[in-house]
Amino acid sequence: MIHRYKARLQRFATRLGFSRDWHLIALAAGIGSITAFGALGFMWLLRWGERSAIHLQQSWSVWLLPLLPVFGALLTGVLVHLFAREAKGHGVPEVIDAVYRKKGVIRPRVALVKSLASACTIGSGGSAGAEGPIIQIGSAIGSGVAQLLRISRENTSTLVGCGAAAGIASVFNAPIAGVFFVLEAILRDFSVRTFTPIVIASVFSTAVTQAFLGQNQALFAVLEGEHYLFTITELPSYLLLGLLCGLVAVGFIRALYAAEDIFDNSKIHPIIRPVVGAALLGGLGIVFLKIVGNTEASGAESVPPFFGNGYETIRVILRPESFGVVHVSLIVVLLMFFCKAIATCLTLGSGGSGGVFAPSLFLGATAGGALGMALDQLGLLPEGGSPATYALVGMAAVVAGSTHAPLTAILIVFEITRDVYVLLPIMLAAVISVVVAQLLLRDSIYTLKLRRRGMLLGTAADLTILRRIPADAVPLVPHTTVLPTDPVSHLLELNQTYSIVDFVVADDAGRYVGMVTGHDIRTALLEREAIPLLLVEEIMRADLPTISLDESLDTVLDKFSRFDVSSLAVLTTSEGSVKGNVLGLMTRSRLLRRYQKALSEDS
Repeated sequence: MIHRYKARLQRFATRLGFSRDWHLIALAAGIGSITAFGALGFMWLLRWGERSAIHLQQSWSVWLLPLLPVFGALLTGVLVHLFAREAKGHGVPEVIDAVYRKKGVIRPRVALVKSLASACTIGSGGSAGAEGPIIQIGSAIGSGVAQLLRISRENTSTLVGCGAAAGIASVFNAPIAGVFFVLEAILRDFSVRTFTPIVIASVFSTAVTQAFLGQNQALFAVLEGEHYLFTITELPSYLLLGLLCGLVAVGFIRALYAAEDIFDNSKIHPIIRPVVGAALLGGLGIVFLKIVGNTEASGAESVPPFFGNGYETIRVILRPESFGVVHVSLIVVLLMFFCKAIATCLTLGSGGSGGVFAPSLFLGATAGGALGMALDQLGLLPEGGSPATYALVGMAAVVAGSTHAPLTAILIVFEITRDVYVLLPIMLAAVISVVVAQLLLRDSIYTLKLRRRGMLLGTAADLTILRRIPADAVPLVPHTTVLPTDPVSHLLELNQTYSIVDFVVADDAGRYVGMVTGHDIRTALLEREAIPLLLVEEIMRADLPTISLDESLDTVLDKFSRFDVSSLAVLTTSEGSVKGNVLGLMTRSRLLRRYQKALSEDS
């Protein structure tokens, strides 16, 4: 009886794409549950730090504003420099690097150090988000489980993705976006075998988090979307918003890495760099409060709205009633936009620990809100329209432009707001933003750091890229044809004179018969005394496949993988099994160079 049920389970797992790895589903559920508790602990620590910092800063003079960010940055610098330097910055590039170059191995201590360092940075006022840390924390948990159980490299990457998706699902209460972020930005693999355990991890993480908190609320459920009606007359406005957000995303990415270069090239000790960035952040906060004053639009009485993750300020911007005083609000929103961009560059560029997702949401909300207010002043908003709607759409558009992950951006903004009425403009602006961002900068905010390290990542799966490239896109090598009745000694003469390695064997009519490869010649040289007696037909290989120009490179690469040769013949016929005239040779190296070029164009 037991064997019967086990066989049924095995057959079911095979249909899902699992042959011997069905246990990944159970592991994914465990990783999702563990990550949920890790996320709850991290968010509790972060919120405790934020509440304590706000309480202290509200009772201090404005001139003491830099003290807490400086103290938090000092703790961050010590933790990162002494215990886990991977915890520096926004974390996601380190996860991708671990997946592609370190066999999915992430040191267990990274989860602890990242949580403490990020809590110190964000809790004390540093401008960063919680999503980068929780992705790295969840990934470290998934990698730790894989290392403990000695899981294969391929499956280790999947478990790393399970932890990352579970972290996003728990922190943002967005299980669908967590899945798509991992598949779209980290693993770049949408196969069922990878998709299934990641979904399981995301679902379990969300369920555990909701059960523990006793609630299921959207993070920014503040926009009264049922009063909004998308009209075709607003298409130009949202196209403009997508264009604007694409420019904002590219500017943000360039500014962030420029700040990182400035601090990295300085002679300041790595522990002190975050302190310098925090001091400058505090100075920026003082200037902002002196200019704006304590207004409702700034989001707090004595703490600049761009400190921390900025969630409360985003909630204010997403309320339609927040845009009552147009002229003052527009100035404040624009000032918050520029201050948030500078603050994030100072915090993360100097070596602080935190994510870029929350700053991207903030920049999108302020940029979209500012455009909405400008349109309102010009009388271009429809009746019942509000700048708050443009702020919501701008959030998704800037996230999409900075991450080059439009599906993730659309889904996560939908899940954190639960607003289905603005879904169409969100989709339009997000796609336009990605197109603009990719035209101006080939890399996302994550992959740019990896490219600077020498890594090259495409935006699609390798097989997808190869499938859309025909064989005629690869330059051919001129071939040398010999007859089956030629002596092998003739091949040796050609090899020594012209350095020819592979020979095409054709009949008297010029039709392909087979090939003699360099390996075949080297084998013949083991018995030199027999060479004068050998003919080409005695050592040639008739089993090698041929290539036609209308084939795609995925099938060509499969032929090379099945036969250990450096080149294959390209024939005029469209069917490799039928003999035809030889056009030339395709080498493995030229095929790979063409693939690398396509990968560069797609990245």
